[in-house]
Amino acid sequence: MFIHCQNTGDASGSALRDRSHIENMLEVATEPSTEVSGAIKKLLNIYHKAIKPMEDAFKYNELRQHEVTDGEITSKPMVLFLGPWSVGKSSMINYLLGLHGTSQELYTGAEPTTSEYTVIMHGDKFRTIEGIVMAADSSRSFSPLEKFGQGFLERFVGIEMSHKLLERVTFVDTPGIIENRKQQERGYPYNEVCQWFIDRADLIFLVFDPTKLDVGGELEMLFRQMKGRESQIRLILNKADSLSTQDLMRVYGALFWSMAPLINVTEPPRVYVSSFWPFDYAVDTSRDLFMKEEISLLEDLNQVIENQIENKIAFIRQHAIRVRIHALLVDRYLQTYHEKLGWFGDPHEVFQDIVNDPDKYYIFKSILAKTNVSKFDLPDKEAYQDFFGVNPVSHFKQLSQHCSWSGGCLLEKIERAISHELPSLLSGVGKNSDPAAPAKCEETPKNRWRRQ
Repeated sequence: MFIHCQNTGDASGSALRDRSHIENMLEVATEPSTEVSGAIKKLLNIYHKAIKPMEDAFKYNELRQHEVTDGEITSKPMVLFLGPWSVGKSSMINYLLGLHGTSQELYTGAEPTTSEYTVIMHGDKFRTIEGIVMAADSSRSFSPLEKFGQGFLERFVGIEMSHKLLERVTFVDTPGIIENRKQQERGYPYNEVCQWFIDRADLIFLVFDPTKLDVGGELEMLFRQMKGRESQIRLILNKADSLSTQDLMRVYGALFWSMAPLINVTEPPRVYVSSFWPFDYAVDTSRDLFMKEEISLLEDLNQVIENQIENKIAFIRQHAIRVRIHALLVDRYLQTYHEKLGWFGDPHEVFQDIVNDPDKYYIFKSILAKTNVSKFDLPDKEAYQDFFGVNPVSHFKQLSQHCSWSGGCLLEKIERAISHELPSLLSGVGKNSDPAAPAKCEETPKNRWRRQ
């Protein structure tokens, strides 16, 4: 049964809005591009030949805790829905997919209804998949979620359905934030799970109800976790037709007042003000404004979908830069260790001194002298105290020893990927489009959503 308390009137008697503009704007009828699949295959090849060997040799995943899998590289763009309970996250997904009144409709209601992380994705037929199955399937991008334990996997579910839009994008619905309460025992590390999805989202819709703009501890923590991902955040002031225009203006200002201390950026995230559900707007409300806002949001979403391959290439290149810097740092620690050890030094004491005070041995400053290394990309020095605490120095070989006559050197491979192969792949995207297609005179919009 469909339950929604967006308006005071009876929703069952309201007319349904025409949603053909959604189908048109998101190009739902368009077949997935063969160019995208070809570029993904090339990207996988570069990753496995030039980047992953360096990851494995220097145990990068134990430093960053962000394992890149084949499933993540080949996955569709991910749109993450976050926000307090009963703000309309599930209703918005139902509206975008046209699920209202069908057996596939996500349950919605006035009370907290989504207690699971729900991944809505494309499949040949409608079915639900248990979290334990999702995490065990290495072909998907969710296998790293096993580390959060059985308590989380019991609250993780996948829904597959045959839908044209889901051939281009994946939606993730999340449990609502519940403020003004004591710490709730969720049974799994909620903040860490949120961070995992935030790190992998191409677009984050942070949804609010204009009648309840509570900003409490969980929401503040969520914004701290999204630091550095501000370009992916969109604020949604949903259920906007439940207020008069004057009240809506007050709420809009209050939203910015509440969010300003939490988002420390020069340009605040874009705010969309509308009512994202299938029923017609309430009478005597700003219908034209709401429709324009909805169209802008759809354009925003379509831009992210269209830029999926550019985003993935940029993300893998940034990942490769971090892996290279990590390898250079470990190599520098090793060089310094061998130089200072001498004949009679205590190996443990010598290396511990280097790890505890790397500035004394110019470990990080020496790396900045290397080509294409920014001080803003350097990891925290404290991270290497933990890293070497579980990975003894004897587990590593210096970079000069990771070379062979047949395979070349790991450092040369990853530098070639960063400087030539990945930029070349990026510049080639879009150049193989249909030559018969008419040229467009419009200025190509800047890709504001590329991962940095």
